[in-house]
Amino acid sequence: MKPVARELLTVGTTTGVVLLTQDRPFAWSLWAAVAAALLLPLRLRWPWLASLVCVPAVAGGLGWVPTLVAQYRLGSREKSIPVQVFWVLLLTAASIAPVLLTETIPPGPLLLATAFAFGLAAAPTALGALLTTRKELTQSLYETRRARAAELEAQETSARAAERARIAREIHDAVGHHATLIAVESAALAATATDQTVRETALRLRALAKESLSEMRAALGLLNSDTTYPSLQELIDRARTAGVTVTLSETGDTALSPAVSRALFRVVQESLTNVTKHAPGASVTVTVDRSTPVRVSVVNGPGDLPALAEGGGAGLHGLSERVRLAGGTLTTSYRADGGFSVSAVLPPGKPKVDGRDSTFGGSTRDAATA
Repeated sequence: MKPVARELLTVGTTTGVVLLTQDRPFAWSLWAAVAAALLLPLRLRWPWLASLVCVPAVAGGLGWVPTLVAQYRLGSREKSIPVQVFWVLLLTAASIAPVLLTETIPPGPLLLATAFAFGLAAAPTALGALLTTRKELTQSLYETRRARAAELEAQETSARAAERARIAREIHDAVGHHATLIAVESAALAATATDQTVRETALRLRALAKESLSEMRAALGLLNSDTTYPSLQELIDRARTAGVTVTLSETGDTALSPAVSRALFRVVQESLTNVTKHAPGASVTVTVDRSTPVRVSVVNGPGDLPALAEGGGAGLHGLSERVRLAGGTLTTSYRADGGFSVSAVLPPGKPKVDGRDSTFGGSTRDAATA
């Protein structure tokens, strides 16, 4: 119900009850009670003023109905208990004083009448105060629960961050140690080898080991966030140098966000890595369409050499999660000719974020992929 309609109903109901009352102790009783009923909207801004207007109405004997409404508002808005008690006592005295002045009442009935008047004035006041207190306690409990939930979430976030930092250090120490040894031994081989092909291969291995270290440190947050990645063409050229037959087809020129660009790069990188491990000698077709949405597909035929690794699947699972964090979807399937297909659909704009740390999420997977 709208506030205006509610006020009209309140004023109309109380005024009607007053007008229907037949017993009128004084000539001015009716008009005092009607004035108190008509002025009830004052309680919305000045509860004390509405209660004050009810004092003569109560003294006239017909003002208890508007007084109940006014006192309920006073109890719900007035925070001071002494002030609430003052108005209750004032209304009680106002209702008893005319009786004492005009009639002779024995102590017993007088005490009963006083208690009844006190109850009429105190009950709505206490009810208003009680409901307001209950509302405030409910709000306070809600805020406490929300603060507790936020605290628990902060603790969980801190614990996850600490665990991720520990894992990052472990990855850096273990993988970094072996990658450094590869780079050092490759450099030594390049310096001592007499065959030109061996020297070139050793230098290429050294460069790849150094780049792997750089990418791992960047992914783990140990370098600046503006670390650059090789282009897709450079990635393809390296695969060709390693003996993989790759055909690259690129279309479209839509600008990609950094996260989507990295996800696209990782899709091709992981797919080429899987071909090298599980289908050596297979030909690979890489198709990239930088339209809206961005589509990338890596399809390889059956390998003609024994596989270098068995099992697997963890790299594709991590890749699927990376693509999802970038706002896209990843699809993998085996082909009828014995080959394998990896395709992804990515949005060109800002990636969707679900609140988790996608940077570290990608780092562990990249390290596992390497």
